[in-house]
Amino acid sequence: MQEDILVTRDLTKKYHKALAVDHVSMSVKSGDIYGFIGENGAGKTTFMRMICGLARPAEGEMTLYGASGKSALQKARKNMGALIENPAVYPNMTAMENLEVQRRYLGIKKKNSAPMLQDLLELVGLADTGKKKAKDFSLGMKQRLGLAIALTGNPKFIILDEPTIGLDPVGKAELRALLLKLNQERGLTIFFSSHDLSEMKRLATRYGFLHRGILIKELTARELEQECVSREIDVEQYFLNLISGSRPETPRP
Repeated sequence: MQEDILVTRDLTKKYHKALAVDHVSMSVKSGDIYGFIGENGAGKTTFMRMICGLARPAEGEMTLYGASGKSALQKARKNMGALIENPAVYPNMTAMENLEVQRRYLGIKKKNSAPMLQDLLELVGLADTGKKKAKDFSLGMKQRLGLAIALTGNPKFIILDEPTIGLDPVGKAELRALLLKLNQERGLTIFFSSHDLSEMKRLATRYGFLHRGILIKELTARELEQECVSREIDVEQYFLNLISGSRPETPRP
């Protein structure tokens, strides 16, 4: 039986009187690749920021690895990696130096850490960047460095906000293969958002559909496939139908 990695209950975020995230209750289980779908402004990033401790909920609660409460969650987050919005990299540092900063933040002892960090750079395809500063990286390279930072310390759970942004088709395929490998061979649980639903469909094992801050639907990849096949629609149209609350009267040609 899969254990719960993340559980939220009525998690809510308000900006003034506007609800950015509206009483979201969900669970992410061990081994999931959870695809978080929603239009721009739906509240995806705000939700992920609350999970990472970067934004304070107005209401609700959450558990991470079974831990709850401010101090316990802070400790549990040490075993979680995250790439939220733009990669948080130091522009005047090399890729290795950026990983070194993350190592220190996580409290990982320096002894024998260099091979681990080098392995991470090789894993994300940045091993040959040498003394090149992060400010001179392409957007795709910065995304790869952000992923390496998220993976520092060998977390069991990572949260990725639009991880394929800035990557060309080859880069997207390489990242997809890497995430699948980490999930299948290392048991890494992944929670990620993306506007590229065709790309998401190749990765996700479970889905959550967010609209105007409300989680309107959760289902497995198999359930989504069955829904789409029975209605002869694709994922994009399925999401549009969820938003509108209607179903197509006739199959798509």
